[in-house]
This record gives sequence, structure tokens and C-alpha cells, in this order.
Amino acid sequence: MVQREIYDVLAQLLWKKLIMRSGKYFIYLCLMALFFASCSSDPLTQEEPKTASVQAITDKTAEPVVATSEPKVASKPPTPTQLPTVAVQPTATDIPVSPTATAMPALHFDVDQLPYKASDCSDKYPCNDDADGWENRLQVPPGFEASYFARVDDFPTSITFGPDGLLYVAGWSGTVYTVDDRAKVKEYATGLLVPTGIAFNPINNKLYASSRVTDTNVGGEGQVSVFEEGEFRTIIDGLPCCYIGMHGPNGIAFDVEGFGFVGVGGRADHGEILVEPNQGEQDFLQSNEAAILRFSPDGQIVEVYARGFRNPYDIAWDSQGNLYATDNGRDPDPLTGESPPDEVHLVIPGGEHGYPYYECSTCFGIPEDVDVIPPILELVPHGAVTGITAYQNERWPEYHDDLFIVLWSAFEGAQKVIRMSPDSGESSDFATGFAQPIDVTEGPDGSLYVADYATGIIFKITFPE
Repeated sequence: MVQREIYDVLAQLLWKKLIMRSGKYFIYLCLMALFFASCSSDPLTQEEPKTASVQAITDKTAEPVVATSEPKVASKPPTPTQLPTVAVQPTATDIPVSPTATAMPALHFDVDQLPYKASDCSDKYPCNDDADGWENRLQVPPGFEASYFARVDDFPTSITFGPDGLLYVAGWSGTVYTVDDRAKVKEYATGLLVPTGIAFNPINNKLYASSRVTDTNVGGEGQVSVFEEGEFRTIIDGLPCCYIGMHGPNGIAFDVEGFGFVGVGGRADHGEILVEPNQGEQDFLQSNEAAILRFSPDGQIVEVYARGFRNPYDIAWDSQGNLYATDNGRDPDPLTGESPPDEVHLVIPGGEHGYPYYECSTCFGIPEDVDVIPPILELVPHGAVTGITAYQNERWPEYHDDLFIVLWSAFEGAQKVIRMSPDSGESSDFATGFAQPIDVTEGPDGSLYVADYATGIIFKITFPE
């Protein structure tokens, strides 16, 4: 410090001598200033190093994060890495990164399903009111959390969020419920026969529902209704229904202009006549069966948008204007036992997507003049693919426009939510451990909500920040 003070004094004298333009003193003071500057052990430009607020890293390789049922997550996720199971290395900065922080896993990898475990209520599952038991059973990727959000005393078939921020749940009993952010359940509307699809029109903010009029295997009838002035009013009727109890008008989705789209199943397994005297022969194809129909908000316009869907249980738009549909594969071949996969389709307007043009020992083949559009994803046979949503919230930017797809069947290999990236074609098991998941939707908070048909439970999947 003494040397620094001498340096400062000489600098001031140098300045004065410069003003006086004295050559002799000028040279002398310059030499003295250079001497003290070169001898100084306390350079002006050097600062003492700051002490890191985290422990030093002794291994150059990051420790892998072990996926558990309740992974720890930092308050703010770091930048995603290419290895979803590797923790981000902490660095010595003014704001240290927690060594337990986990990046949102953008890559695809399968989440395992835990073995079944008996409880007082079941030989496989926790009791319906055992929130801890279900949360321990559900498996999601590292960093995500699955929680028991709410439960309705019914068999959920379809869920959606309304413009009021409430979750709307259609039940097999014919009741539509609301669930608020505190998980409080209320009855909203009644009077429907087996509603299997509900959605809000973004233009008029009204709730629309698909349901049955007559619930019979042969000759049944379905409809689409709108909720107005405290009750559902039919706007489309005469829709084919209800082969094996599930085929009929199901999932509903609206485009940005307020036009509705509804998936309607086929009247049989592969286009055959179901009753004598011509049972097993090829049946005619009704114009409004096995199709995605487009309709105006008042139901006055109804037209075929695309054909060839055996049972499109749900449909969903992404942010780019692409419409996707789930579809259940046909029954096993009675001679060979071959079982085709369930499918996910990118819906092509005016296209033929399969039904009833199948190849099997009892099928009727594919006509030469028909070009069948293949699915974008094939799933486990008889997994009973049902709900689908395209993720569009900004909370999970790595998953923007990825599809989340539900497999409803209650056997190992189904009972899960699958994530698919349409751009790459990759898919993976995203959430497992359910009993009979049937629908999935995106909440205004960016979380995914999954309805379980068998238990009535609504699960919530989040990525905490």
C-alpha cells in the first residue's frame, strides 16, 4: 500500500511537470514511475479471487441422477442438456447452481412400470382414497412430479378445462362435474346418456358434449349437444352408435374459427354385417360412420372431414393447425390370431385412414382405387388408445406440440401415458402406474391432468421450478 501511495504522488508531480513543460523533470519522473510500477506487488488491475459458494468439483464427470418416485427438483431448472439423466454440474458463480438441479428431459426414454402391489381394496392397486399410495406408484421422468389432484365419484370418460379455469369432467353416469384449483368437486350438469367427449368452443365459450341416444350394439344412435341456459340441447343427432359399447360419437375438438370436429366410430369391427341372415358379409358404409365430422357451432352444417377410423376415441389440434386422432385396431384374426396395433393418425382432410379396408382372413381387403394413409404411430395391440392432447403451454418449451396419448386397457403394457414428438417420430412411455387412464388434458398452469376411469382419480403431472 505504501508503494501505491508513492506511485500516486509521483503521478501528480508528473502531471504538474507536464504542464510546466520541464524536460529534465519530466524524464526523471517518468523513470521513477516506471520503477515503482514494475516493483509493485499490488497491481491496480488485479483483484483477490472470490471464494466459491459451492464445494469444488473433484470429478470431471457429472454424477447421474437416479430416477425415483419422488425426485428432488431445484427451484429453477437449468438449461436442458442432451442427457436427461445427468445432473448439471454446479459452477462457482455469484448465483450458484444447485448440484441437485435436474434439466427437463427433452430426449425420449421409457419410464418403467412398477409391479402390482396388493392393498386392502385390491390385489393390484392402492385404495381409491390412498393419495400417498398412488403417488408412490406413479412413475414419471426425473424432475417431474405426479400427484393425486382430485377424485370424482364416477367413471370419468373425458376432461377439459373451461374458460373459467375450472376442470370439467364427464362421467359415465351422465353427469358433468367441475373441479377447482383446490380440488373441490361440484356437479355442473346432468341428463346425458354416457357422455364420452366434452370440449369448449373458443369463440362462444359454450360447452359441447357427445353422448348416446340409444345405447345398443346394433342400431344405436349418438348425438352432439351444446349446454345453453342450464341444459344440454341436441344440435346433431342420428349418429351411428354403439358397437361393443364404445364406438360412436366420442372426442370433440374446435379449431380457431369455432368450427367443431367430432370423431365417430364404425358400426362393426371391419365393416361386416352383424346380424343374420347375412352376418359376416360386407356391409355398406354410412356417410357419417368411421369418420371425423366437421360441424358449425349451431349444428346446421355437418360434413365429412376425413374417413377410415374404426373408433377415433379422441382428437386434438396442435399449434400448427394439425389435427391428430387416436384409433383402436380391429379384433384378432379368427384363424391366425394376429392382432393389429392401435394407432395414432395425422388426420388428412378427405383422406382414407384404414377402416374398413383391412387385410385378414375375414376382412374384405383394400380396393385398388383406395389409398390408405398409414398411421404416424403404432401402439400395443388392444391397448385401447383413448385420450390425446398436443402440448402448447410455454411452461414445457422442450415439449411444444408433442402429443400425450393415453392407453386405457387394464393390463401391463397399457395403463400409461405416452409422449410422441411428431417431427421426429420418436415416442416413449411418459407416465405409468395407472389403473385405467382414459383422458389427458393440458391445464392453464402448464401441468398435465390425467383422468383414471377405474378409480375416478384425476392425477396432475408437473415440472416444478
